[in-house]
Amino acid sequence: MTVARSAESVHAVIKAYDVRGVVGAQIDADFVRDVGASFARLMRGEGAERVVIGHDMRDSSPGLAAAFADGVQEQGLHVTHIGLASTDELYFASGSLDCPGAMFTASHNPAQYNGIKMCRAKALPVGQDTGLATITDEVIAGVPTYDGPRGTVDEQDLLADYATYLHKLVDLSVSRPLRIAVDAGNGMGGFTVPAVLGTLPNFIIEPLFFELDGNFPNHEANPLDPKNLVDLQAYVKKTGADIGLAFDGDADRCFVVDEKGDPVAPSAVTALVAERELAKEPGATIIYNLITSKAVPELVNELGGTPVRTRVGHSFIKQQMASTGAIFGGEHSAHYYFRDFWGADSGMLAALHVLAALGEKDRPMSELASAYATYASSGEINSTVADAKERTVAVLEAFSGRSKSVDRLDGVTVQLPDSAWFNLRASNTEPLLRLNVEARSQDEVDALVTEILSIVRD
Repeated sequence: MTVARSAESVHAVIKAYDVRGVVGAQIDADFVRDVGASFARLMRGEGAERVVIGHDMRDSSPGLAAAFADGVQEQGLHVTHIGLASTDELYFASGSLDCPGAMFTASHNPAQYNGIKMCRAKALPVGQDTGLATITDEVIAGVPTYDGPRGTVDEQDLLADYATYLHKLVDLSVSRPLRIAVDAGNGMGGFTVPAVLGTLPNFIIEPLFFELDGNFPNHEANPLDPKNLVDLQAYVKKTGADIGLAFDGDADRCFVVDEKGDPVAPSAVTALVAERELAKEPGATIIYNLITSKAVPELVNELGGTPVRTRVGHSFIKQQMASTGAIFGGEHSAHYYFRDFWGADSGMLAALHVLAALGEKDRPMSELASAYATYASSGEINSTVADAKERTVAVLEAFSGRSKSVDRLDGVTVQLPDSAWFNLRASNTEPLLRLNVEARSQDEVDALVTEILSIVRD
């Protein structure tokens, strides 16, 4: 049995969906080895014989991945290393090899962080309710020793297979020539974009920050923050690109910028991809989370599909993808999920759909996107509060005479007259209250934001 650990230290790192913390202070090789051993025990109990492991470009990733593999082998499971990979390439490996997987990355977090995203075979999620709680308890108490033979290890390079698979899902053969500016943010997009987009003859790639560097010397690899899109926006205009793409650190999320340098809302991308997928399978189910624009379910209904609303968070989306057989799902955070990709998220696959839609039409990205952006929105606004519940009640009381309905699927979502709505959600890990507002006009959005924040931040 491995050494016991304090519950406080383990709970600080093993979170709702993954493992994440500061290397050295919270995560080290011994800790990761224990997590690998417990994960292997869990997967062995479900019949698995092998675990596939990938890692990002952070300095600490190869060593931590090796320690995790050691823990897996100690529990009698075999290991396949795929080396450098994006998170969605790891999901491809899990799906195509039909085995559980572990990806070493802290996504968009700063250089001192690292973490592990784990999945079952076929990229099925592992979250608090589906295995992480068991792993947490074992790492705290000590992971039992396995008496059987040690597992073996091998290496496979799946990058070319990953690119080939994506190309089979989206036909880009009829695309007009496109100039594509891509900001990889020194993350794994600099590794996967050349393999996936750089091999297509009618695309000219204008690369920005493709050098793999886990210290992120140019900007944070988090395109959800507008300040991290500034370089790409300028680069699109400088290069005369038809479109700009920005990937986060582990390249599982993709953000789009039009030819003018203006960001395209992830909700618009969700609607665009949903339309393409419904054309392929009329009547199919589309998943969207509750802070995605109302334009998404409205379009899905108009096209004869079935929109299904879910809570925020990839584990909820993936559960709904599996239970409903949905063909596609999208989130405001630019995570896009595909049934053809084992129900997992792939920013690269979403990018291929956007490029295909743009390449099939002789009009600019700004015009293409405008058809799907029928509402104005605030984006997510965070407020630090001492008592999120008390502030939420205060807001509800202030709007009690104007609200058409209130639901509590995730926080509170308040429907107002003339299609306006807002959602308030408390963070699970920080003293934050998150606000999202949508309305017909930006003036109405701004007025609602001002009113709500005056209560939240009182």
